[in-house]
Amino acid sequence: MQKNVKKAKATGSILAIFGVASVLFSSHAGGGFATGNQETQYYVQYGWIAPLMAILAMIILTATMREVIIMYNNNNCKNYKDLFCELWSPYPKLEIIWEIYYYLMVLIAVSAVIAGAAAVFQSIGINYFIAVFIIGIVLLIFTIFGAMLVSKAATAMTIAILVCTLTIFIVGIKAKVPEISEIFSNRTSFTPGYFKPILNTFIYAGFQSVVIPTLASCSRPLLKNSKEATKAMIVSFVMNAVALGLAVTMLMGWYREFTAAGQTTLPTLYVAGQSGNNTIYIIYNVALFLCLMSTGVTTIFGLVNRFEDHKALSFLSSKMKRRVFTACAIMVVSMLISLTGLSNIVKYGYGYCGYLGLFTIVIPFLTLGHYKNKKFAKEHPEAKWPADLDENVENL
Repeated sequence: MQKNVKKAKATGSILAIFGVASVLFSSHAGGGFATGNQETQYYVQYGWIAPLMAILAMIILTATMREVIIMYNNNNCKNYKDLFCELWSPYPKLEIIWEIYYYLMVLIAVSAVIAGAAAVFQSIGINYFIAVFIIGIVLLIFTIFGAMLVSKAATAMTIAILVCTLTIFIVGIKAKVPEISEIFSNRTSFTPGYFKPILNTFIYAGFQSVVIPTLASCSRPLLKNSKEATKAMIVSFVMNAVALGLAVTMLMGWYREFTAAGQTTLPTLYVAGQSGNNTIYIIYNVALFLCLMSTGVTTIFGLVNRFEDHKALSFLSSKMKRRVFTACAIMVVSMLISLTGLSNIVKYGYGYCGYLGLFTIVIPFLTLGHYKNKKFAKEHPEAKWPADLDENVENL
């Protein structure tokens, strides 16, 4: 009997660790990742060192998220506000920096979704500006009336786009083995320099840190201690590093070709079109569009929920009116930003948010956060995490 109980607990821990690891993976390897634009701008253009920089970025990101999870559960935080107040204690008002970062990232992310989906439309001959307008209206309608339906389908769409992109990565790498080998053997750099690609690894981790609220909250009922947090982030590192490494390596081999063809906005789509497999190309187009749309709807929906009961909107009598007003405001700003194009949004929008995230999230958690977590462990060796306490209560 005891063996069965131990086996059940071990299985539960493995599933919990994998579940938390998958949250970070699904956030990172979504529609934005699948376009290939992020990888090209932050890594691929620097040539042979790109895969190494991609791996370094994932080390930085998962190390940061480990400290986030540990601090969140050590201090029994209920939400991200509690987390950042604890990080900046005894100056909890500095938590406002996270709020600013988060709202900016939401606007930039929605803008990137609109621009990416519009670029997909443009690839089949629809005018970009008309596509932006159409997508903006569709996103608005789904956000107001069908957000829950879209969120339920989000997992299936994410799986579909991951299967498509991984297939394209493998096929794409196989087709360009000579070019990739030549780049590594000659240490070819398409854009010279070493400081910028190293800095980009930190910037990339900075804007990917927007996942903190989701990751921290899902870790609370699943992980029982810091060892499980470490294991979850090791698993997540492997998942993310493999996916990003494959993407970067594939795009590196095709870099000269898709830049010469002027296809830097959606380079993975270009490679899919050159793969010779129309089925993959069509499925990728559809899956990418749906995945981008689901990301947009769930992102807007999350922000709408935060503001629908805000005092500043008390002049609107009903909750539905406040929801519509908030959604419209987000869409108008995001659509205007999306007119600058996906490449500019990824370069400047994500870039500047990445700098903000680097100095207000990544560095603080890897230094101050790590120090506070070690201090907590030393001062409270018997402290239990919420998930461990819940299990003990159930076993009574």
